[in-house]
Amino acid sequence: MAESALNRLFYPSEPVSRQLSITMSLCRQLVAIAIIFLATPSVAEAQSEPSTIAFARISGRCSTLIVAGRYFACRAVAFYQNEVGRANFTIVLDDPTDNRHIITFSGDNGRRLPDDRYELPIDRMLLKSKDRPRRDGLPVPLIETSTGMCMQLGSFVSGQISSIACSAIDQNGRSYELHFESDGSPVRMWRVRPSRPTIK
Repeated sequence: MAESALNRLFYPSEPVSRQLSITMSLCRQLVAIAIIFLATPSVAEAQSEPSTIAFARISGRCSTLIVAGRYFACRAVAFYQNEVGRANFTIVLDDPTDNRHIITFSGDNGRRLPDDRYELPIDRMLLKSKDRPRRDGLPVPLIETSTGMCMQLGSFVSGQISSIACSAIDQNGRSYELHFESDGSPVRMWRVRPSRPTIK
């Protein structure tokens, strides 16, 4: 009964084929968002880059987002980790001049602290924009060696993240800063099982 009511609410007079079409469209949009976040870091590394094993999108707002001295708002914030433990905080910028503007604070050897904090030392920034070369239709990021730290309050295990703060400086002296506050929505985490290659 509840499912029927929801169908009438969202699709009051739509035939089944139309409902399926809308559902598939939404699925394609979600897949596109995931592909933006999980696109491989570089063409040279594409064959050897470890597979992503966990992905989470975090709902909230960026109170501060600075990229090389420029202030931005953000459209989305996500976390993903690969099979060798490298972790990444990825931010899709709200840049009216570039709808492919994405930065990633990337690091290794993250550690969970007793008071529900997670620290991630940053050793590279991944920078994507509309002007970058493309692979499979997506921009290949510029990789900048960097030094910095991300601090997350809350945990993916509990499904609650309250804030994320990141700060880094790249090898050219450009600075990157993020202050993100959750809106309190539970975090949904997807575990990804890489499939075996079908071509040898």
